[in-house]
Amino acid sequence: MNLPHNVKIVEVGPRDGLQNEKENVGAAVKIELVDRLSRAGFANVEAASFVSPKWVPQMATSGEVMAGIARRPGTIYSALTPNMQGFEAALAARADEVVIFGSASEAFSQKNINCSIAESIARFEPVARAAKEHGLRLRGSISCSFGCPYQGEVPLGAVADVVGRMRDLGCDEIDIADTIGVSTPRKTQAVMETAARAFALERIAGHFHDTYGQALANIYASLEVGVAIFHASVAGLGGCPYAKGATGNVATEDVIYMLDGLGIETGIDLAQVVDAGEFISRHLGRKGASRAGNALLAKRAG
Repeated sequence: MNLPHNVKIVEVGPRDGLQNEKENVGAAVKIELVDRLSRAGFANVEAASFVSPKWVPQMATSGEVMAGIARRPGTIYSALTPNMQGFEAALAARADEVVIFGSASEAFSQKNINCSIAESIARFEPVARAAKEHGLRLRGSISCSFGCPYQGEVPLGAVADVVGRMRDLGCDEIDIADTIGVSTPRKTQAVMETAARAFALERIAGHFHDTYGQALANIYASLEVGVAIFHASVAGLGGCPYAKGATGNVATEDVIYMLDGLGIETGIDLAQVVDAGEFISRHLGRKGASRAGNALLAKRAG
């Protein structure tokens, strides 16, 4: 089985990882985290979210964070933009990429944003047009592509349909997300192969949560079908709000440790990622959720 020689990791810790933290994380800490991750060599860091502070208070400092980071040449700094107001804020903050998001589950779309999938995608049309007009990268993220907390199974056709809609909006990259972490390897391959029939495989990303401990297995299964972009969160930051007590995003340190072992190039310095994970975990007052990170820290301590 030929695996990709190079993989791009999109570091989502500063946004997806921190957004559900109950205690406020100050802008200075977020800036330091993004800068540490930039120095570690990530090609893409999801640094901000321009959503209503009423809904996501943790992201209220996004403008301050984007203004304060030391931008590394060649690194893409992404921001989540749910509407034109968010887009204008992202543009003012000099985001390199804006992220729009939909769901492959009709039930999830109705429960969370009170509209159908088709309506939710239509809302992003002006954002997509504006991104293209201003020369920004546009990324589409599709939640619940492998399962939904409300409807359970999500048909492959539903995933293909939303991938096609995101493609037609002009997305440069599309994330296929296992929002509640329920997928297993064969299912993962079936979903990724379905997505690849509607969009270029080299521009499809896997976004896996580790709720059932399957994230690394699902990443490996995705590598086998040729997916070469993955999302990960330093120190495993990010809870899963739909599965009580469950872990969230796969830990970046674990993904890099596996890819290094497979001889796959990422351009990322694992030791620096471990340092960044220790930094944010110490600030949050808890041990990081990365097994590789914790093992490497223990080894250092001797």
